[in-house]
Amino acid sequence: MQASGRNAGLGLALVSAFAFGGSGVAAKPLIEAGLDPLHMVWLRVAGAALVLSPLAWRHRGLLLRRPALLAGFGLVAVAGVQAFYFASLSRIPVGVALLLEYLGPALLLGYIRFVQRKPVTRGAAAGAAVAVVGLACVVEIWAGLSLDLLGVLFGLAAACCQAFYFVFADQGADGDDAPDPLGVIAYGMLVGTLVMTVIARPWEMDWQVLGGQASVGGTLVPAPFLLAWVVLIATVFAYLTGVVSVRRLSPQVAGVVAFLEAVVATVFAWILLGEHLSTWQIVGGGLVLGGAFIAQSSRPHPPADVLPAVLDRETTTA
Repeated sequence: MQASGRNAGLGLALVSAFAFGGSGVAAKPLIEAGLDPLHMVWLRVAGAALVLSPLAWRHRGLLLRRPALLAGFGLVAVAGVQAFYFASLSRIPVGVALLLEYLGPALLLGYIRFVQRKPVTRGAAAGAAVAVVGLACVVEIWAGLSLDLLGVLFGLAAACCQAFYFVFADQGADGDDAPDPLGVIAYGMLVGTLVMTVIARPWEMDWQVLGGQASVGGTLVPAPFLLAWVVLIATVFAYLTGVVSVRRLSPQVAGVVAFLEAVVATVFAWILLGEHLSTWQIVGGGLVLGGAFIAQSSRPHPPADVLPAVLDRETTTA
């Protein structure tokens, strides 16, 4: 691979990580202004589905070729990850919610070992152990779980959903008839919109919130601007730049860059929302990221297809 192509791919991967990392700091002010977390998820997914609908039409053949993959991706990787992530960040700091979600790669190892009954490497097991220790530091378990318990449980649920979309990635990438990731993303958003419409019931949404303003670190920002950022930048732009970056990089390299999302989200929340973490939470966050990185890097990767690394994001979610 030419150096220029790799440099361009690395640049796009960094841009994508920054775009994904900004979702929480734009969504949380809207939630605090009165928007239900589920309604926030519906707006994000439905807006992205609307923007990506031309891609869905272009890849309409996937409906017959891969219906189970599209349904699972939309239900788990889109609706599940994002619903639980936004529910989590409505109760705990953005950075902590995202760090909890990044336990997904470690949880995946448990699925591979105990459900699929396949061996895992010692490095992968060590990474999972490091991530669990980091989680204990993040929630400050010695203080009697000082964080909101329900918020922590929502974050762990998002991690479970993230682990399962790795499974869907393996299924979707096998064989010579691998689906185009752009089509999978587009239909995932459409399926996620249908699922979230039933769950969130958007007709009960307080639409007046979207016509007003929301406070971002004490500064009032128009709500439509924040929503546009979540949909266009933190979802559509983030996914598409991620896809292009993976076409220029190996999935493993792109997946490593994706871990910057959690760091970016924490820094953004610190600067823009004033969410200061304790020293132990910062240490724990570093351990969670390090453990998840070790776990994912040690896991055997599927063939170098675009879809697996796209699903390394969250989509989620978040």
